[in-house]
Amino acid sequence: MSASDPTARGDTLRRAFTALVVVLLYLPIVSVVLASLANTRYMIFPHRVWTIDAYREAIGQYTTADLHATSLKIALVVAILAVALAVPGALAFARFRWRGRRLYQRALLLPIFFPQPVLGLALLVALSAAGIAPDWRTAVFAHLVWVVPIATLVISIRLYGFDPAQEEAAYDLGATRLQAFREVTLPAIAPGIVSGALFAFLLSWSNLPLSMYTTGADTTLPEWLYSRMATNYSPQVPAIAVLSVGASALAVAAFLLARGLWRTARPRRAAYPHAARASS
Repeated sequence: MSASDPTARGDTLRRAFTALVVVLLYLPIVSVVLASLANTRYMIFPHRVWTIDAYREAIGQYTTADLHATSLKIALVVAILAVALAVPGALAFARFRWRGRRLYQRALLLPIFFPQPVLGLALLVALSAAGIAPDWRTAVFAHLVWVVPIATLVISIRLYGFDPAQEEAAYDLGATRLQAFREVTLPAIAPGIVSGALFAFLLSWSNLPLSMYTTGADTTLPEWLYSRMATNYSPQVPAIAVLSVGASALAVAAFLLARGLWRTARPRRAAYPHAARASS
């Protein structure tokens, strides 16, 4: 037996374990795809008849587009507002030392530990007492209460690795605080901002407990899927779920492609700065 055999066996075991984890992660999605190809209200596998009628019905119905539009609208607004609130919050959380900072950190983390149904019920009672009718805007507010602390933590992780000496060097060269933030700090924490925005979008897109209490007549996709699974199941339910997953995968692929193109073009702009200014 050669000396490299233990290493080869270890690599094989790691690959097998990784493959098992991937299979277990994607097996629920595969089961949803299989369920969407049936023509019966009850899940029986293998199907007696394999059909894509559920997809035709889902694509042809106005409800599908309306559900996705409502969820997308809420998630996009939540992502934008969460980043706008999380960036200064992360600076106060991780960058500066000030009186009351420790109390601020604890208060910021408090909404994360609240059960979401309890938080949603509390927000609904508060909104009702204030005379505000629930709709997608109140859902945005409810999601922000829970999402902003998470986005703040994600951006703070990036700030903990940022060297403040870079800002001090910018000040020594005559930069103002705004210029130092725009030219030094913001590019350094940009990956954290992108990650925080993605977290905020995904957490809002898939949120059910808060949405159930605060959307009112504006139904989101998770709400519709839950209600139809509980009361009036049909193969159209997993079909719409599969379409949603496909749309999410396309959005992620488009984001990765755009990021790759931007990274490819950035060295060219850095190598030919005068040509870039002339073209603009």
